[in-house]
Amino acid sequence: MTLSAPQATLDTMKPLVVIAGPRDAGPGERDLMMEQAHRALEQLGVDSPTRIDVPPKGATVDDTSDGAMRTAVQEIVPALQSGSLFGGADGVLVVDADELLKAEAEVVAELLGLSREGESIAVFVAAGSIPAPLGSLLRSNGETIKVGRITERSAGEWLGKAARDRGIRLDRDASTVLLNRFGTNVAALGQALDQLAVGTDQIDVEMVRNRFKNRPDEPMWHYVDAIVAGDQGTALRRLADFLLHGHPLQLLAFLQNDVRRRSMAAAAPDYETFLDWNGGKAGWAMEKVWKQRSRIRGSDLKLAVGALARADLQLKTAPEASHRVTMERLTVAMCRWYGGARQR
Repeated sequence: MTLSAPQATLDTMKPLVVIAGPRDAGPGERDLMMEQAHRALEQLGVDSPTRIDVPPKGATVDDTSDGAMRTAVQEIVPALQSGSLFGGADGVLVVDADELLKAEAEVVAELLGLSREGESIAVFVAAGSIPAPLGSLLRSNGETIKVGRITERSAGEWLGKAARDRGIRLDRDASTVLLNRFGTNVAALGQALDQLAVGTDQIDVEMVRNRFKNRPDEPMWHYVDAIVAGDQGTALRRLADFLLHGHPLQLLAFLQNDVRRRSMAAAAPDYETFLDWNGGKAGWAMEKVWKQRSRIRGSDLKLAVGALARADLQLKTAPEASHRVTMERLTVAMCRWYGGARQR
């Protein structure tokens, strides 16, 4: 699988671009989607785009003070109009465009339809269908760059290339341990490589184990067990203990993989298919996920995916002092969504 799609040149790339990722994209896929979005904007000559982060449908920020668009989305109107007002093309980056409300999609489509060719440059990042009529307009007049779902194999390929790009010699056992720790979260894998590479260009398995270790009497699956049980107190205690010895991104990657497996279990028609989708690896962990498949609603799994993506962004951009609070809030929310408090 190709993790990043080939890019068009500046002369051929259309000014309207959709970065289409997989549904329920995790932090790793979202990181690749954003990488593609910024690359497209660079190729279109935009250095500082206006960024619009579309809030989830049904979120508490769903106020529509102007009767059509939520406050968080309203800035897209002057941003798209700036080209015609000032005689040049300014760029707009719309993140989570699949969360646009129908009325908002109609306004954006109308603005793009009124602008002259090349007057508006806009990149839309979406992990799902963009509402009509905007979605159909972008399919007809824009360019689509697809980012596929990251598998364990493609994550391993990505890790090898990332090590080579950094001039690092990564031995096979070290690579295996990193993949076991961080799964398919390539953003976390990249940060792990950067941390390990400080002062050296050769990484072995002992370096990885010493840098990203967790206490054997408090493994990550005990933390997830508490979340599945909806036991916030135990989950928060296990989180606090883990953070004394482990890295929050390690725990985030573990949760991401757990949500991915549970989503597959919910969709699989039988256990054999579920195992096949997960690389054919059987074991007690897979059996446990399969037996618990009916405990968590699909809508709650989708909420968990979104929360993990936001936590991933927070951990990568906010000061380290805020990481514990971010993980605590995520833990409480996951306890609610994973079948504890909501099913009592």
